[in-house]
Amino acid sequence: MAKIKSAFFCQQCGHETPKWTGKCPSCGAWNSFVEEVVQRDDKTKPETVSWDDDNNKQQRKAYKLDEVVQTNEARMIAPDSELNRVLGGGMVPGSVILIAGDPGIGKSTLFLQLALHWRSITTLYVSGEESAQQIKLRADRIGVKNNNLYLLTATDTNTLFQEVKKVRPQLLIIDSIQTLESPYVESAAGSVSQVRECAAELQRFAKATNIPVCIIGHITKDGSIAGPKVLEHMVDTVLQFEGDRHYAYRILRTLKNRFGSTSELGIYEMVTQGMRAVSNPSEILLSQHDEPLSGVAIAATMEASRPLMIEVQALVTQAVYGTPQRTVSGLDLRRLQLLLAVLEKRGGFHFGAKDVFVNIAGGLKIEDPSIELALVCALLSSYEDKALPSNICLVGEIGLSGEIRAVNRIDQRIAEADKLGMDVIFIPKANAKGLHKTNYKIEIKTVNKVEDVYKMLF
Repeated sequence: MAKIKSAFFCQQCGHETPKWTGKCPSCGAWNSFVEEVVQRDDKTKPETVSWDDDNNKQQRKAYKLDEVVQTNEARMIAPDSELNRVLGGGMVPGSVILIAGDPGIGKSTLFLQLALHWRSITTLYVSGEESAQQIKLRADRIGVKNNNLYLLTATDTNTLFQEVKKVRPQLLIIDSIQTLESPYVESAAGSVSQVRECAAELQRFAKATNIPVCIIGHITKDGSIAGPKVLEHMVDTVLQFEGDRHYAYRILRTLKNRFGSTSELGIYEMVTQGMRAVSNPSEILLSQHDEPLSGVAIAATMEASRPLMIEVQALVTQAVYGTPQRTVSGLDLRRLQLLLAVLEKRGGFHFGAKDVFVNIAGGLKIEDPSIELALVCALLSSYEDKALPSNICLVGEIGLSGEIRAVNRIDQRIAEADKLGMDVIFIPKANAKGLHKTNYKIEIKTVNKVEDVYKMLF
């Protein structure tokens, strides 16, 4: 009889210790260790469904690299163009995809909508969080019918695999990994050992049957994926679904992808019928004003490898109280303070007695430093109370001496501005080397310092 062994796991980061401790030495969380069984009696282990056929058993031997026959299997093209973009061109058969995001952000809706629209394949949707009636209500709201979609409300992995053998799906969706329970582990669902064991079983199933598995996961309060860190190492692709629930836009980012680039992202809009893929987000993120307004500038930015045209809004007013306010939405506050100091020192603008409010339209959070030139022009526009022309856009990073530094992928930015009908684009002078201006209809103006832009616009 094997001895039952247990260990203590941190519920925040998955760190393992042989005894309980108050503070996690890995992530610093307090009172986060829980005792879990890591090895149980062999006689009480339940029988599990085996996915190993004769072919897989024959492949369990060492091969020379030259003896391995490479097969180019076609990707499964999903009916969601944004998801195909993020995955690198479609789902790879036998891959394991993990998607995580805040509660209520739309993870379950996104994949239920994917299963409903993908009528050409058989899909099994496994939910441990909602009943079949609740899923049916959401499907009715989406308004798409699919006779090849099967629902299973279960949390036991043995029951799951038995139903999979009956249905024989071509796509398996798990909602969510934190609700599954493996008979091999005696701890509660959602614990570190349960999440690790369930993910391992799903991974073995995907590789043995060549069926892609989509796993929905929870996140912790600090934004990281709940469960052990090994969960992200076991899967093939990790997607992050993010966005402000007060806005309609959602961004699907790639954190890890063994079969494609990690610099792609997809943009969705939350509507009544579910998630709508946004093929041209620049047109939505730009406000349509009847007349030019002061404090508004258009920036050509890059989100991963996708160019975007966004609207930067600024409001500069006289400080009513003693201490001037600095409020930003969608930007780093410290970067705004740095730019205000540059304008104060190099340009002679007295922002020290002004309240400054900055916002990125659409609820996006931008980290690209190339929007700094547009931000400076929006600040100056509100400061002078003079509106900028609505047909210009700006791109450039501002240095501490007031110079405009070069940015990357200038060709894609100019092409995006040209496609949206902009007339003029201001770019750093350093980016003009090797640039063929005749390839674009848009007028390209090069600037070297902030005062050059100020003289041209104001």
